[in-house]
Amino acid sequence: MDEMIKIKNLTKDFGEGRGIFDVDLNIKKGEVFGLVGINGSGKTTIMRHLMGFLHPDKGNTSIMDKDCWKKAAELKKYVGYIPGEISFPDTHSGMDFLKLQADYMGLKSMAYAEELIDHLNLDATAKLKRMSKGMKQKIAIVNAFMYNSDILLLDEATTGLDPLMQKSFTEIIKNEKKKGKTIFMSSHMFDEMENSCDRVAFLKNGKIIHVVDMETIRGNEKLKEYKIEFNNKDDYNKFSKQPFNITRRQDEYNQVNIHIWDKDINKLFNVLSMLDVRFISHQPYTLEKCFKEIYNNTEVA
Repeated sequence: MDEMIKIKNLTKDFGEGRGIFDVDLNIKKGEVFGLVGINGSGKTTIMRHLMGFLHPDKGNTSIMDKDCWKKAAELKKYVGYIPGEISFPDTHSGMDFLKLQADYMGLKSMAYAEELIDHLNLDATAKLKRMSKGMKQKIAIVNAFMYNSDILLLDEATTGLDPLMQKSFTEIIKNEKKKGKTIFMSSHMFDEMENSCDRVAFLKNGKIIHVVDMETIRGNEKLKEYKIEFNNKDDYNKFSKQPFNITRRQDEYNQVNIHIWDKDINKLFNVLSMLDVRFISHQPYTLEKCFKEIYNNTEVA
């Protein structure tokens, strides 16, 4: 099965422009797929449909070719999930909760749970009620991953984690990918997605506006960004008329930022050799920059 998760024309209209509209996504087996958007853009709504918590107004979602609404109970056996809002039952400690969950799901060994607890530097013996937000988030991470599920749905999984623990979480994601797991994750942490995802979808006002292949960004192997400043206004204006993709102009400094593909680098330097250039610097092209450019330049009805 090449495509493990399918989302087709998914629509849930909450009124007054809120909801998700005609969302189409396919996530391949073994792929780490990211979903990014500002708060309220619809990330959690998509995740809840995949978990079978919401019934769509239109369209459908499926995991392993099973309808997420009709086969929700069955799919729980194959899916590890971290909700966007975590609420725990009144159990004594974090480990008590994990063991209750393990018993319910028929998990025989807690070996991987113990490994995750150690990796996240978590004191699972602490009382749940007294845990910080970050510690509760770690419990949720262990609970989602410890079953060795084929598919992982992670909604803002690193909320409340410090930078070191965010890095540890990224390492866990990479290890799961090596095992062939299919991972669909939403996040507002661009570094996290850039370091772990194969593709990332941009969500604006409930609609997918772009899907980026991370190979065009990670390592900057194909698309590059340069910042160029000219010594005089005339040369600045001459360059501005050239057919390059200028993404930013700073007239007061005679500066431009451009995006350019590797194959066109020689054309760029041939043009610059005839102009009075003060400096040229390579600007790393990041997922965050890509998102901001596309988000700000895309109108959604």
